[in-house]
Amino acid sequence: MGLLSLAIWTPIIFGVILLVLGRDDQANVVRWVALVGALLGLMVTIPLYIHFDVTTASMQFVEWLPWIDRFNIHYHLGIDGISLWFVLLTAFINVIVVIAGWEVITQRVNQYMGAFLILSGLMIGVFCALDGMLFYVFFEATLIPMYLIIGIWGGANKIYAAFKFFLYTLLGSLLLLLALIYLYNASNGSFDMLLWQQLPLDGTVQTWLFFAFLAAFAVKVPMWPVHTWLPDVHVEAPTGGSAVLAAIMLKLGAYGFLRFSLPITPDAAHEWAGLMIALSLVAVIYVGLVSLVQTDMKKLVAYSSVAHMGFVTLGFFIFNDLGVAGGIVQMISHGFVSAAMFLGIGVLYDRVHSRDIASYGGVINTMPKFTAFAMLFFMANCGLPGTAGFVGEWMVILGAVQFNFWVGMAAASALFFGAAYTLWMFKRVYLGHVANDHVKKMHDICPREFLFLTLLAVLILYMGLFPKPITDVMDVSVAELLQHVAQSKLNTSN
Repeated sequence: MGLLSLAIWTPIIFGVILLVLGRDDQANVVRWVALVGALLGLMVTIPLYIHFDVTTASMQFVEWLPWIDRFNIHYHLGIDGISLWFVLLTAFINVIVVIAGWEVITQRVNQYMGAFLILSGLMIGVFCALDGMLFYVFFEATLIPMYLIIGIWGGANKIYAAFKFFLYTLLGSLLLLLALIYLYNASNGSFDMLLWQQLPLDGTVQTWLFFAFLAAFAVKVPMWPVHTWLPDVHVEAPTGGSAVLAAIMLKLGAYGFLRFSLPITPDAAHEWAGLMIALSLVAVIYVGLVSLVQTDMKKLVAYSSVAHMGFVTLGFFIFNDLGVAGGIVQMISHGFVSAAMFLGIGVLYDRVHSRDIASYGGVINTMPKFTAFAMLFFMANCGLPGTAGFVGEWMVILGAVQFNFWVGMAAASALFFGAAYTLWMFKRVYLGHVANDHVKKMHDICPREFLFLTLLAVLILYMGLFPKPITDVMDVSVAELLQHVAQSKLNTSN
């Protein structure tokens, strides 16, 4: 049991304690226990960064314990430069969500906080797992707490949204399970994901495995055209659920491409790269246009998340350093920006209890402090230079231009659409005269809201102004991944 196990099990243990011992008449105690659990979960991840060796692509902080000997399944953990930041991001967002729901959630507080703590540990497990079956267990187990979060604390159509979320993601994952079983047999009874990367799989087998992986991970990202569950879920999910879903859970699918599709089926990844690029560009451009006509704030930001994640998959399948590293940076930056956007919508919803853009107008007159934060988050969402939202998209666009000029131009056009729907919403919600009595009665942010908005604002600005510490960690691992993919293609051609 090492640092990775602590990062996984600390929030899970605190979550279980809250579920078992917490009661509604102890709401304040429950909140403080949840905050302590979330902070401890974050603190145990910090040594991972401090002691991380950026000069090697090998897995670090490796843990290996026997689990199910009969099937050669092991509790095998490890991280490299690709997965480190997602462990840190997950632990940080968990703290933010606990603070954000402090006063908002008044019923079943222990279950709400416990579900988020358990979900945080399970998601960290996905990013650390090096055993295929362990990965699958963590990957699927994340559905349970999120299903409950949506189904219990969601909006009017929460049951419909929860079932849609669960069924979409579960059906895709069944093909992933079949692919894992095939690889288990092909490797003479091993679930070692690092060993799977060395298997000499022929082209037909790689193609079947690639599409099995695609079925699971494309739904999770989500890629067009299997993205339709996301807006419905975001609209009905509570604010914390939307923040975690956009900031972390969407990244599980994109992370799967880096751990399975590219290293295990490199030839198929090259062969079907054109399809992946086309689907990514449709997400970036078409879904961006769809965002322009939304009247619900949450639905608009949900569609914008699909467009932003299109940059991620585009970057992965152009097979150059800038593209892959840019896709990873985009995942991290989108984690901060999307969480900030949804939490900001939650601040408004707590006061007016409406997500409709038409219900607002002139918020700057009654909430000037909050509007300042919102302006920063909106600028980051449309990729303003100097914010986190710019770095990843710019790297992917540069990588796409190196790959193909017209692909790069198509991707760059998305910046115009992003600016259009983001600034249009900002104008209608925040600027102008006070639109109605609801807005007139709104009060500015409290110290608790100021705290979590400040934390997100600082990180969005820091990442936008100083991205080098983030890219330095992943450079060697990205180079190793691309070398492995290129070498496999070279061997096949020979």
